[in-house]
Amino acid sequence: MKENKPEAIKLNVNGKEVMVTVHPLKRLLDVLRDDLKLTGVKEGCGEGECGACSVLLNGELVNSCIIPVGAVAGAEIETIEGYRKSKRYRVIEDSFAEESAVQCGFCTPGFVMATEALLKRNPKPSEEEIRKGISGNLCRCTGYDPIVRGIKKAAEKGNGLW
Repeated sequence: MKENKPEAIKLNVNGKEVMVTVHPLKRLLDVLRDDLKLTGVKEGCGEGECGACSVLLNGELVNSCIIPVGAVAGAEIETIEGYRKSKRYRVIEDSFAEESAVQCGFCTPGFVMATEALLKRNPKPSEEEIRKGISGNLCRCTGYDPIVRGIKKAAEKGNGLW
């Protein structure tokens, strides 16, 4: 039986290689928040149901609260902190603001990351495709119509960015 000891795990987070010494079953969410101080990643439900902890893992949207860090050693992880540096982020941010798609802001990083993943796959999604693309993210304040409008506007404004 393997000992329950921390291990050195190499990750690529927001374009930088980092090494963390943690138990390999520690949640990626906790490593990002506690060890790497990337607090834009939020814990909502802790069960992979709300999307507040969404990050891009090798370009795919995942809930970091249900992924053991040992399973993603060497992977490319992008959090909202890294994504904020892109031109696409500004388009999404402005579009969300113009459509009043943000209130308390707790869910916003997850919705932004879901929007990036959606628009990378489909730069001109229909309303139905937008709703499906954000279906794993919950918002308790704004409601989904302004978010859907914000994503639609980002798709229109981001012509050629995705």
